[in-house]
Amino acid sequence: MNQENNNQDRIDVDIQVENSDLDSRQNEPAPEEVSTFRLVATLAIAGALAGLLIVLVNLHTKPIIDKWKAEQLQLAVYEVLPGVERYDTFYLVDNELSATLPSGAKESEYKRVYVGRDENGETAGVAISRGESGFQDVIMVIFGHDPATGKLSGMKILDSKETPGLGDKIFKDMDFVDQFFAGPETPLLGVKSGSGKGKPNEIDMITGATISAKAVIQIINNALAEWKPILDKGIPQAPAEEVSAEEAP
Repeated sequence: MNQENNNQDRIDVDIQVENSDLDSRQNEPAPEEVSTFRLVATLAIAGALAGLLIVLVNLHTKPIIDKWKAEQLQLAVYEVLPGVERYDTFYLVDNELSATLPSGAKESEYKRVYVGRDENGETAGVAISRGESGFQDVIMVIFGHDPATGKLSGMKILDSKETPGLGDKIFKDMDFVDQFFAGPETPLLGVKSGSGKGKPNEIDMITGATISAKAVIQIINNALAEWKPILDKGIPQAPAEEVSAEEAP
Protein backbone atom coordinates (compact mmCIF):
# COMPACT_ATOMS: atom_id res chain seq x y z
CA MET A 1 0.00 0.00 0.00
CA ASN A 2 2.81 2.37 0.89
CA GLN A 3 4.49 1.52 -2.36
CA GLU A 4 1.38 2.52 -4.33
CA ASN A 5 1.17 5.82 -2.47
CA ASN A 6 4.81 6.58 -3.24
CA ASN A 7 4.28 5.89 -6.91
CA GLN A 8 1.23 8.15 -6.97
CA ASP A 9 3.24 10.95 -5.32
CA ARG A 10 5.97 10.70 -7.97
CA ILE A 11 3.39 10.86 -10.74
CA ASP A 12 1.81 13.93 -9.19
CA VAL A 13 5.24 15.64 -8.89
CA ASP A 14 6.09 14.84 -12.50
CA ILE A 15 2.77 16.24 -13.69
CA GLN A 16 3.28 19.36 -11.66
CA VAL A 17 6.78 19.85 -13.03
CA GLU A 18 5.62 19.35 -16.59
CA ASN A 19 2.75 21.77 -16.09
CA SER A 20 5.14 24.29 -14.59
CA ASP A 21 7.44 24.10 -17.62
CA LEU A 22 4.47 24.46 -19.96
CA ASP A 23 3.19 27.51 -18.11
CA SER A 24 6.66 29.05 -18.22
CA ARG A 25 6.92 28.59 -21.98
CA GLN A 26 3.43 29.97 -22.50
CA ASN A 27 4.37 33.11 -20.55
CA GLU A 28 7.47 33.78 -22.70
CA PRO A 29 6.95 36.67 -25.18
CA ALA A 30 6.61 35.62 -28.80
CA PRO A 31 9.64 36.53 -30.99
CA GLU A 32 9.06 39.84 -32.75
CA GLU A 33 8.76 39.51 -36.51
CA VAL A 34 10.78 42.02 -38.54
CA SER A 35 8.65 43.92 -40.98
CA THR A 36 9.71 43.59 -44.63
CA PHE A 37 8.59 47.16 -45.18
CA ARG A 38 10.93 48.37 -42.41
CA LEU A 39 13.86 46.52 -43.96
CA VAL A 40 13.17 48.00 -47.39
CA ALA A 41 12.68 51.47 -45.96
CA THR A 42 15.93 51.27 -43.99
CA LEU A 43 17.88 50.17 -47.06
CA ALA A 44 16.28 52.91 -49.17
CA ILE A 45 17.18 55.61 -46.65
CA ALA A 46 20.75 54.32 -46.33
CA GLY A 47 21.11 54.25 -50.12
CA ALA A 48 19.73 57.77 -50.48
CA LEU A 49 22.13 59.11 -47.84
CA ALA A 50 25.08 57.37 -49.51
CA GLY A 51 24.09 58.79 -52.89
CA LEU A 52 23.74 62.28 -51.44
CA LEU A 53 27.18 61.99 -49.85
CA ILE A 54 28.71 60.96 -53.19
CA VAL A 55 27.07 63.91 -54.95
CA LEU A 56 28.29 66.37 -52.31
CA VAL A 57 31.84 65.02 -52.47
CA ASN A 58 31.80 65.19 -56.28
CA LEU A 59 30.53 68.78 -56.24
CA HIS A 60 33.33 69.72 -53.90
CA THR A 61 36.18 67.88 -55.63
CA LYS A 62 35.27 68.28 -59.33
CA PRO A 63 36.35 71.94 -59.62
CA ILE A 64 39.63 71.08 -57.87
CA ILE A 65 40.27 68.11 -60.17
CA ASP A 66 39.33 70.09 -63.29
CA LYS A 67 41.68 72.91 -62.30
CA TRP A 68 44.53 70.45 -61.70
CA LYS A 69 43.92 68.77 -65.09
CA ALA A 70 43.94 72.15 -66.84
CA GLU A 71 47.25 73.05 -65.19
CA GLN A 72 48.78 69.70 -66.15
CA LEU A 73 47.58 70.12 -69.74
CA GLN A 74 49.11 73.58 -69.95
CA LEU A 75 52.45 72.27 -68.72
CA ALA A 76 52.26 69.37 -71.17
CA VAL A 77 51.66 71.67 -74.14
CA TYR A 78 54.79 73.66 -73.36
CA GLU A 79 56.72 70.44 -72.82
CA VAL A 80 55.90 69.01 -76.27
CA LEU A 81 56.25 72.42 -77.97
CA PRO A 82 59.59 73.52 -76.50
CA GLY A 83 60.47 77.18 -76.93
CA VAL A 84 57.01 78.60 -77.69
CA GLU A 85 55.99 81.85 -76.00
CA ARG A 86 52.31 81.04 -75.72
CA TYR A 87 49.64 78.91 -77.32
CA ASP A 88 46.12 79.39 -78.66
CA THR A 89 43.31 76.84 -78.46
CA PHE A 90 41.37 76.13 -81.64
CA TYR A 91 38.26 73.95 -81.87
CA LEU A 92 37.16 71.75 -84.73
CA VAL A 93 33.85 73.26 -85.84
CA ASP A 94 32.30 72.05 -89.11
CA ASN A 95 35.64 70.58 -90.15
CA GLU A 96 37.34 73.96 -89.74
CA LEU A 97 39.56 75.44 -87.02
CA SER A 98 37.70 78.00 -84.99
CA ALA A 99 38.83 80.20 -82.11
CA THR A 100 35.30 80.20 -80.69
CA LEU A 101 32.47 77.76 -80.20
CA PRO A 102 28.91 78.06 -81.48
CA SER A 103 26.54 79.76 -79.08
CA GLY A 104 25.42 77.40 -76.34
CA ALA A 105 27.87 74.67 -77.32
CA LYS A 106 29.66 72.58 -74.71
CA GLU A 107 33.43 72.78 -74.90
CA SER A 108 33.82 69.11 -73.96
CA GLU A 109 31.94 68.03 -77.09
CA TYR A 110 34.50 69.53 -79.49
CA LYS A 111 37.94 68.31 -80.49
CA ARG A 112 40.73 70.86 -80.23
CA VAL A 113 44.37 71.56 -80.98
CA TYR A 114 46.82 73.89 -79.28
CA VAL A 115 48.76 76.17 -81.62
CA GLY A 116 52.11 77.31 -80.25
CA ARG A 117 53.29 80.84 -81.09
CA ASP A 118 56.79 82.26 -81.12
CA GLU A 119 57.72 85.74 -79.89
CA ASN A 120 56.47 87.23 -83.15
CA GLY A 121 53.11 85.50 -82.93
CA GLU A 122 53.93 83.07 -85.72
CA THR A 123 52.98 79.40 -85.60
CA ALA A 124 55.76 77.40 -84.00
CA GLY A 125 54.05 74.02 -83.84
CA VAL A 126 50.79 72.33 -82.93
CA ALA A 127 50.06 70.17 -79.89
CA ILE A 128 47.49 67.41 -80.40
CA SER A 129 46.01 65.09 -77.78
CA ARG A 130 44.34 61.75 -78.41
CA GLY A 131 43.41 58.62 -76.47
CA GLU A 132 43.15 55.02 -77.66
CA SER A 133 43.23 51.56 -76.12
CA GLY A 134 46.55 50.20 -74.96
CA PHE A 135 47.26 46.85 -73.30
CA GLN A 136 45.28 47.53 -70.10
CA ASP A 137 43.19 50.60 -70.73
CA VAL A 138 43.02 53.84 -72.69
CA ILE A 139 46.34 55.68 -73.13
CA MET A 140 46.01 59.44 -73.44
CA VAL A 141 48.86 61.05 -75.40
CA ILE A 142 49.74 64.63 -76.28
CA PHE A 143 52.44 65.37 -78.84
CA GLY A 144 53.96 68.33 -80.62
CA HIS A 145 53.96 68.50 -84.41
CA ASP A 146 55.38 70.93 -86.95
CA PRO A 147 52.93 71.09 -89.89
CA ALA A 148 55.58 72.70 -92.09
CA THR A 149 58.09 69.85 -91.80
CA GLY A 150 55.92 66.95 -90.66
CA LYS A 151 58.28 66.30 -87.75
CA LEU A 152 57.47 65.77 -84.09
CA SER A 153 58.82 68.01 -81.36
CA GLY A 154 57.87 65.94 -78.33
CA MET A 155 55.47 63.49 -76.69
CA LYS A 156 53.99 63.12 -73.24
CA ILE A 157 51.65 60.54 -71.70
CA LEU A 158 48.78 62.37 -70.06
CA ASP A 159 47.07 59.29 -68.62
CA SER A 160 47.89 55.59 -68.57
CA LYS A 161 47.00 52.52 -66.52
CA GLU A 162 49.45 50.20 -68.27
CA THR A 163 51.09 47.38 -66.30
CA PRO A 164 53.53 48.69 -63.65
CA GLY A 165 57.08 47.70 -64.45
CA LEU A 166 56.28 46.94 -68.09
CA GLY A 167 53.69 49.06 -69.86
CA ASP A 168 54.44 52.11 -67.73
CA LYS A 169 57.83 52.28 -69.44
CA ILE A 170 56.11 54.31 -72.17
CA PHE A 171 56.58 57.30 -69.86
CA LYS A 172 59.28 56.04 -67.49
CA ASP A 173 61.80 54.78 -70.06
CA MET A 174 63.43 58.04 -71.14
CA ASP A 175 65.33 56.34 -73.97
CA PHE A 176 61.92 55.65 -75.52
CA VAL A 177 60.43 59.07 -74.69
CA ASP A 178 63.46 61.05 -75.88
CA GLN A 179 63.08 59.67 -79.40
CA PHE A 180 59.93 61.77 -79.85
CA PHE A 181 61.85 64.93 -78.93
CA ALA A 182 64.55 64.22 -81.51
CA GLY A 183 62.44 65.42 -84.46
CA PRO A 184 61.34 62.11 -86.03
CA GLU A 185 59.47 62.35 -89.32
CA THR A 186 55.91 61.12 -89.63
CA PRO A 187 54.16 58.79 -90.00
CA LEU A 188 56.12 56.97 -87.33
CA LEU A 189 57.41 53.45 -87.81
CA GLY A 190 57.87 51.26 -84.76
CA VAL A 191 60.82 48.86 -84.97
CA LYS A 192 62.31 46.29 -82.66
CA SER A 193 65.03 47.87 -80.58
CA GLY A 194 68.35 47.66 -82.44
CA SER A 195 66.83 46.40 -85.69
CA GLY A 196 66.13 49.73 -87.36
CA LYS A 197 67.65 50.80 -90.66
CA GLY A 198 68.29 54.37 -89.66
CA LYS A 199 65.18 55.81 -91.32
CA PRO A 200 64.15 59.22 -89.96
CA ASN A 201 60.70 58.00 -88.93
CA GLU A 202 61.82 54.95 -86.93
CA ILE A 203 61.03 54.61 -83.24
CA ASP A 204 62.70 51.84 -81.24
CA MET A 205 60.02 50.06 -79.24
CA ILE A 206 60.41 48.87 -75.65
CA THR A 207 61.43 45.28 -75.00
CA GLY A 208 58.76 43.65 -72.85
CA ALA A 209 56.25 46.43 -73.50
CA THR A 210 55.80 46.12 -77.25
CA ILE A 211 52.00 46.42 -77.18
CA SER A 212 52.02 49.64 -75.15
CA ALA A 213 54.82 51.15 -77.26
CA LYS A 214 52.99 50.24 -80.48
CA ALA A 215 49.83 51.84 -79.08
CA VAL A 216 51.63 55.16 -78.52
CA ILE A 217 52.97 55.16 -82.09
CA GLN A 218 49.56 54.21 -83.49
CA ILE A 219 47.81 56.94 -81.50
CA ILE A 220 50.13 59.59 -82.93
CA ASN A 221 49.80 58.28 -86.49
CA ASN A 222 46.00 58.13 -86.24
CA ALA A 223 45.81 61.64 -84.81
CA LEU A 224 47.96 63.05 -87.61
CA ALA A 225 45.91 61.24 -90.26
CA GLU A 226 42.80 62.90 -88.85
CA TRP A 227 44.21 66.39 -88.31
CA LYS A 228 46.61 66.81 -91.27
CA PRO A 229 43.90 67.60 -93.86
CA ILE A 230 42.51 70.23 -91.51
CA LEU A 231 45.88 71.76 -90.64
CA ASP A 232 46.83 71.81 -94.32
CA LYS A 233 44.01 74.29 -94.92
CA GLY A 234 45.96 76.75 -92.83
CA ILE A 235 46.01 77.79 -89.18
CA PRO A 236 44.20 81.05 -88.40
CA GLN A 237 46.39 83.88 -87.16
CA ALA A 238 43.78 85.14 -84.73
CA PRO A 239 44.78 87.84 -82.23
CA ALA A 240 45.51 86.49 -78.78
CA GLU A 241 42.52 88.21 -77.24
CA GLU A 242 40.17 86.38 -79.61
CA VAL A 243 41.36 82.92 -78.69
CA SER A 244 41.96 80.92 -75.58
CA ALA A 245 45.56 81.98 -75.19
CA GLU A 246 47.90 80.66 -72.52
CA GLU A 247 51.23 82.32 -71.91
CA ALA A 248 54.25 80.27 -70.98
CA PRO A 249 54.78 80.06 -67.22
